[in-house]
Amino acid sequence: MLRILIVDDEKPIQNLIRISLRNAGYYCETASDGNEAVERIDHGKYDLILLDIMLPEIDGFELLDYIRPLGIPVIFLTAKNAVHDRVRGLRMGAEDYIVKPFEVAELIARVEVVLRRYNKTVEEFHINGLYVNRLSMKVERDGKEILLTPKEFELLMLFLSTPNTALHRELIYERVWGGQMQYGSKTVDIHVQRLRNKTGLKQELQAVKKVGYRLEVRR
Repeated sequence: MLRILIVDDEKPIQNLIRISLRNAGYYCETASDGNEAVERIDHGKYDLILLDIMLPEIDGFELLDYIRPLGIPVIFLTAKNAVHDRVRGLRMGAEDYIVKPFEVAELIARVEVVLRRYNKTVEEFHINGLYVNRLSMKVERDGKEILLTPKEFELLMLFLSTPNTALHRELIYERVWGGQMQYGSKTVDIHVQRLRNKTGLKQELQAVKKVGYRLEVRR
C-alpha cells in the first residue's frame, strides 16, 4: 500500500484528507508542525508528501528544501494563492500546488497524477467480488471477465479512485469525456446505468439527488 504523509496544522483539513485518501486505498500518516514532519520523515518511508506552507516551527518552503534531496515527491496544499507563492513552490521542486479550499475528487486526481509520474500507483482494486486491474484494463466478477468500453472503464476507474465521494455530473463528464457538459445531457446517466448493469454494482453505485453519483464502499 502506498504511504502518504499529510503535513497540515489544521486538524479538520488534516482529517478530511486522511479519510479521503484512506478510502481511495492509501495509507496515511499526519504531522501538525514542521518539527513533527521532520521526525516522521526521518523514521518513516513515504511515497508522497502533502505539505502546507504556513506551519508552526518550520514552514513548508524550508521543509521542501529538507525533503528534496530524499527524492520524495511533494504537493503543496495551502491557502496561499498568490502567483509568486505558486511560482516559488514549483521552482523549488514541488510537483503540484493546490489552493485551499479544494474538491476532494480533484485532490485525489492530482495525487494520482504525481504518483503515476513516479511509477507509483494503486493498480488493483477489489470490491464485492469485482476485480479491476488498471494497467491491463481487465475487469472480472467472480472470475468471469467483463468487457467494458474505454469510456466505461475510465468511468469505473474514476469511481474506484474516489470512493464514498459524491461526484457532480459536470465533474464526471469533464474527467471522462473532457470539456464542458451541455445542459440536459444524459451521457453520464446512460453510461453509469450501463456500468451498473455490467459490473453488478447496482447497490454500490448510488445516485445522489441533484448532484450526481457516489460509489459506496464499506471498509
